[in-house]
Amino acid sequence: MDDISVTFFREGSPEEIGGPVLIEGLPGIGQVGKLAAEYMIETLGAERIAEINSIFFPPQVIIDEKGVTRLVRNEIYRYENDGKTLLFLVGDFQSTSGEGHYLLTDEYLNIAEELGVRRIYTLGGFGVGHLVEEPRVLGAVNVPELRQDIEPLGVVFERDEPGGGIVGAAGLLLGLGALRGIEGICLMGETSGYLVDPKAAAKVLAILSSLTGVSVDPTLLMERAAEMEQAIAAMVEHQERQGEDELRYIG
Repeated sequence: MDDISVTFFREGSPEEIGGPVLIEGLPGIGQVGKLAAEYMIETLGAERIAEINSIFFPPQVIIDEKGVTRLVRNEIYRYENDGKTLLFLVGDFQSTSGEGHYLLTDEYLNIAEELGVRRIYTLGGFGVGHLVEEPRVLGAVNVPELRQDIEPLGVVFERDEPGGGIVGAAGLLLGLGALRGIEGICLMGETSGYLVDPKAAAKVLAILSSLTGVSVDPTLLMERAAEMEQAIAAMVEHQERQGEDELRYIG
């Protein structure tokens, strides 16, 4: 097995299977980027055009609902309609090593160049360590002029946030992409970092829809967020009741 292997399911020129925009939504904090990108893929009915396998992914297999296993993988999807074309990079895992992060990102950029990508949107979560009622969307760009594209949409640029920089593909695609002349914008939904966060994903999705000109109805995503909030509220109430019961017993 090669260190990294890419299999395309469609043949054709960059005009036939490529596009100018790539949206990355690999697993990360709060699964914010993964939720937003996969929701777009599902809602738009995007087509899977490529699969990426690598020894830099965790040494395991995925088991489906029928008990059948498959290797972990990342995938490229494509959507085209009304003159708009979007490519998506999603999947099961990011790399388990620093070296793998760089090598995989380099391969993602090889694919992007091959498919004619000129701008990359990377999606992720910005963990704040507590539940967030109204998540902000923080931004980062690899070309200063790109700020003017996203600040009017409510994207926030805060000094020293995120403090540790952007880890993984979401950051490296911007950094390494700049070396190849590919524009990059990172959108990070504010999230606790403890739970899968569809509310933060919906905030990111709204801004991404405006930037790409491809409208996606966020209703189902917001319904998932409401369900999660109800579950969290019930859990907190249960814990508070337990605490009260313990105090009564002690008294």
